[in-house]
Amino acid sequence: MYVCGLVIPVPGERIHAYRQWAENGAAFFKEYGCLEIVECWEDLVPEGKQTDFRRAVAAQAGEKIVFTWQIWPDKAFFQAAEARMHEDPRMDSAGEPPFDARRLILGCFVPIVSMGRG
Repeated sequence: MYVCGLVIPVPGERIHAYRQWAENGAAFFKEYGCLEIVECWEDLVPEGKQTDFRRAVAAQAGEKIVFTWQIWPDKAFFQAAEARMHEDPRMDSAGEPPFDARRLILGCFVPIVSMGRG
């Protein structure tokens, strides 16, 4: 298993546009073998004393935090799929995301503990 995670600041009034953008993206990633995508809209994002989700993405007034992750079979599979996706012309025609993509945080991870999904 290989996990790609993102933290994204999204204008609160753009929730429906974000949801549509995310659903389209999920269908696209599924075609390339992504096993699971979870998109989470902010419910409780406490302010930290030194850092927090908002500061990490320089969230502005009215923006909500999206926490999302993708599950791929393994790193090699993900890298091969990513290369193929970037060759797919639909990648460039997906439209502008409904958020400032310059402030999102992306990271890919190898799980060291997993519970609950087999």
